[in-house]
Amino acid sequence: MTVSPVTPSALRSIPVELSTHPYPIVIGDGALGSLGAQVQAQGIKAGTKVLVVTNPVVNGHYGATALASLRAAGYDAHLLEIDAGEDQKTPATVALIHDAAFAQKLERGSLIVALGGGVVGDMAGFAAASWLRGIAVVQVPTTLLAMVDAAIGGKTGVNHPGGKNLIGAFHQPRLVLIDPQCLATLPPREFRAGMAEVIKYGVIGDGALFADLEAAGKRLAAMDQLPPTLLQQILERSAAAKAKVVAADEREGGLRAILNYGHTLGHVVEALCGYGTYLHGEAVAIGMVAAGELSLELGLWSADDQRRQRQVIAAAGLPVRWPELQAEAVLACLQGDKKVRDGRVRFVLPTALGAVEIRDDVSGPQVLAALQRCS
Repeated sequence: MTVSPVTPSALRSIPVELSTHPYPIVIGDGALGSLGAQVQAQGIKAGTKVLVVTNPVVNGHYGATALASLRAAGYDAHLLEIDAGEDQKTPATVALIHDAAFAQKLERGSLIVALGGGVVGDMAGFAAASWLRGIAVVQVPTTLLAMVDAAIGGKTGVNHPGGKNLIGAFHQPRLVLIDPQCLATLPPREFRAGMAEVIKYGVIGDGALFADLEAAGKRLAAMDQLPPTLLQQILERSAAAKAKVVAADEREGGLRAILNYGHTLGHVVEALCGYGTYLHGEAVAIGMVAAGELSLELGLWSADDQRRQRQVIAAAGLPVRWPELQAEAVLACLQGDKKVRDGRVRFVLPTALGAVEIRDDVSGPQVLAALQRCS
């Protein structure tokens, strides 16, 4: 599949205003066809060696368009396919990217382009961060989840058997290029999974966005039912929300931790159920419902707010029930989370629709009581 041509005036640019590595998020229908020109606009000169990393499905739809655009702009571009799926997000797969980088003789001035969803973006980004101690990367997300979350902010990494994304690095991209037309080939389940991250933004800081999602109801569950104006709003407001938080806290020293809403408990679901059983967004949806129950347990927000959150998640076609997992395994897995400080698990918990706080004073029995109520 090819994407429609685009004119510069049709593109919207949202800045990620980091002090040392600022970069734009460029959004617009048909933007993939301008990939080469957009890379040039970031000061990467013609003749540069470029390795496009993607998976077989995305390559079938968009690989030729990406390569053609890069080559037309004068880049020495080649493509590598890696297998898709969360279970492939391992150091062994990153080694395959390193092998391709060696074969293509990528230099410190070379570029890796991540063309795909969050799995491709995380692994290609980590490969770029670690090849020659760091080369440039451009993120071209093709899933809703990656467009609104994973491709923005410079988090890269792979999974360890003990937990999700335990191996990784912060490595900011030079550019994030978002083409909404790429969502046309996204499987419905993947689209629904991405909607979990959109709902997250509504809960953690954009009450108006949450209200818009609530009003859309079951139309959230299918892209062909979603009003185009709402889809555009979702992409732009989600990207802007993440850009603002990342600019304020690039390496998750404080504020950025709120972006992990639903993720701490969601990662438990992924790890204990086996990577691939639930899509990442599905696990985050379960994690948000569980975090809401934990807020109820602590008296942080109202039962009505939790009901509304649960209804929006369910309307988007996402799971809301905590799976059957052993209590001891859940608590042990939480202790392996990246956000543990001095043995204390840090939870992002909602206090209202549009506001959250970070708590590290939650006991194991309180966690288990909350999970029991949403199982």
